[in-house]
Amino acid sequence: MSAPAPSPLAIVDAEPLPRQEEVLTDAALAFVAELHRLFTPRRDELLTRRAERRAEIARTSTLDFLPETARIREDDSWRVAPAPAALNDRRVEITGPTDRKMTINALNSGAKVWLADFEDASAPTWENVVLGQLNLMDAYERNIDFTDPKSGKSYALKDAGELATVVMRPRGWHLEERHLKFDGRPVPGALVDFGLYFFHNAKRLIELGKGPYFYLPKTESHLEARLWNDIFVFAQDYVGIPQGTVRATVLIETITAAYEMEEILYELRDHASGLNAGRWDYLFSIVKNFRDGGAKFVLPDRNAVTMTAPFMRAYTELLVRTCHKRGAHAIGGMAAFIPSRRDAEVNKVAFEKVKNDKDREAGDGFDGSWVAHPDLVPIAMESFDKVLGEKPNQKDRLREDVDVKAADLIAIDSLEAKPTYDGLRNAVQVGTRYIEAWLRGLGAVAIFNLMEDAATAEISRSQIWQWINAGVVFENGETATADLVRKVAAEELAKIREEIGEEAFQAGNWQQAHDLLLQVSLDADYADFLTLPAYEQLVG
Repeated sequence: MSAPAPSPLAIVDAEPLPRQEEVLTDAALAFVAELHRLFTPRRDELLTRRAERRAEIARTSTLDFLPETARIREDDSWRVAPAPAALNDRRVEITGPTDRKMTINALNSGAKVWLADFEDASAPTWENVVLGQLNLMDAYERNIDFTDPKSGKSYALKDAGELATVVMRPRGWHLEERHLKFDGRPVPGALVDFGLYFFHNAKRLIELGKGPYFYLPKTESHLEARLWNDIFVFAQDYVGIPQGTVRATVLIETITAAYEMEEILYELRDHASGLNAGRWDYLFSIVKNFRDGGAKFVLPDRNAVTMTAPFMRAYTELLVRTCHKRGAHAIGGMAAFIPSRRDAEVNKVAFEKVKNDKDREAGDGFDGSWVAHPDLVPIAMESFDKVLGEKPNQKDRLREDVDVKAADLIAIDSLEAKPTYDGLRNAVQVGTRYIEAWLRGLGAVAIFNLMEDAATAEISRSQIWQWINAGVVFENGETATADLVRKVAAEELAKIREEIGEEAFQAGNWQQAHDLLLQVSLDADYADFLTLPAYEQLVG
């Protein structure tokens, strides 16, 4: 067999990494180049369509189910492909980035699934992009261990039968990978992440009794799902594995996708395995799309918008009904609490909240749910075990009692809670702390005992923007203005400097994070994604 031709992709402005040649082979890069050549033009068209749809929402301040796809929703005969054995029981899923320690801990966690994240829980430095792929390849070859340089503690994989099934999440369609270019143009990050992972691991995963499984983030329409489906069809033929081997779970984390759940499953029906109901990105999407819709779309403090809010209940119940009607898994949201090693009382209160949240999801018909920390796996497992027993899922619960109208999904004014001054301060605190860590290459960050990712920063800065532009008056009589936000941000930056000390402050990216938060919170021209200007400042 002749050697593969050199890839037309160029690696640009990237420091060499240990063992990168195992990931960035000519054959793998040639596959990514072909994905780019065939599918990036459609991706570009779909990003343009997003902007056009957003302009229409700005004009009408409403959304509805699509009349042109009514036949798909009304046809009761179609179902998604049956779940493969490795994805039939998903009662607890753990999420996190693909650094070496997390890879081992997540696989060993006792969860049924690990969402191996190249998206919101991973800042896309070249090191994270490439070495994250290498860690997964090593894990499948059982060639992975880790010793913590600080504690000296060693980590190794448990027996194969005890490991979580990996569902990998590539970056969203909006992000580019600046270090890989085709004719001078960056390749979409989604195609880089998917392409490298699929090319190296698809056949190996089949040998292990599993397969190439994916979570698809930031989807905004069924046409975007159709693009992914076409990519899967091409990829499976390219490497010579059976059609239908890929399985994809779509995150319904945008308000527009919530109106197209059935159509999204239909487009992916040969490759679909479920839908997931998130929280922060979903709220971020509501603010982004309805930011000029007036007072009735103003969200209160992010922590006041729980999954029991009427419009969130409408969203989650519609998702369960839609999934089960079509034979797909319905996966619930994140328990983001990070247990404290010093405060048992904090843990007790938080664990009870996690238990109640997971009990509600299991009772509502979800087939599984997410946690951010291994200590939460047993709590979530108990909630689903009580409902499922020995059954792998509850897709037989069709939830035909659910009847969600289009207006229910955007009934934001059904909430009694209002924005508060403390909520503004928390948004500034969390946004600043998260962005600073992200600029250091960390995407999953423990802040105030919660595991935060990019979606957290998105909702934080979006709420600041919305409150200012809506002229919100807080309970203390102060009005949300750019000057007030600058004042609060300066105060919080000073507190951080005092908390961590001058040396650590100067060694970090604190002033840069403060400035970037103010940029995306105060600019009249609202940035579609915080990570777009942030990526320009990310080193590595």
